[in-house]
Parts: sequence; structure tokens; C-alpha cells
Amino acid sequence: MKIKIIDFGYKKLPFRAHENDAGADVHACLDGPVELKPGETIKIPLGLGLELPDGFMGCIFPRSGLSSKGLVCELPPIDSGYRGEIHAIFHNGSNNYFTINDGDRVGQLVIMPIVIADFVTETGTQRGDAAFMSTGI
Repeated sequence: MKIKIIDFGYKKLPFRAHENDAGADVHACLDGPVELKPGETIKIPLGLGLELPDGFMGCIFPRSGLSSKGLVCELPPIDSGYRGEIHAIFHNGSNNYFTINDGDRVGQLVIMPIVIADFVTETGTQRGDAAFMSTGI
């Protein structure tokens, strides 16, 4: 699948280290270093947007090396209709300060298929609320 990148000043395209990796590394697009204090949550611009087809979404997942140090990405969905710049939302769950520099690999972009649910109040199928052992032994 080919996904069109929208240019918001990115310096590096998303990149997979191995062709079968689930995530493609994305890079910070900053004017200068950003310090992330313990317990702080910030948005890091990535300098790019995506043109995702309907039925797909994206997320910026944390990189394992950063996560092991307490620096994680939150996972809000990137919807198929969104055409703005994507940001990695970082939370520092450690007691240490972290510096993020322009061009640092800050997350992994993962594209996933989704089901567009049609929410209704009745489906026509009746199922009670009985649970454990309700159908016998």
C-alpha cells in the first residue's frame, strides 16, 4: 500500500529498518532542542501529514528503547480524513529530564485497517445479561 506524505517541513520520510517491520520510524521536526521534564507531556511535530484511505488509521507508537527509559508516546488515532501535521505526543514517566533534538527518531508510525461501526440501539438479536454458568455445566 502506498500512502501519500503531506510536506509540513519534514527532513526524513518514515523509514523501516527491515521491510517487514510493523512500524516506520518517524523523526522530530524541531527548530531546536526540547527538554522534557519528569511527569511532563508534550507534542513533538513530525513535519508531515498523511493521506490515508478510508478504512485505515495511523498511530505513532513508542520506540522500545525510549519506552524502557520511561519516555512513551500516547496513541491518539490519525483519522483518514485528517490532513494536518502529525505530532508525537510524549509523556515522561521517569524521574529524569530528556532532551529531544531535531531529527531524533521519536516513534514508530503504524498504519492499521479499522472497522467503521454503525452504532444502533437494537440489533435484533436478544442476549440476556446472565454470565457465569448461565447455560449450565
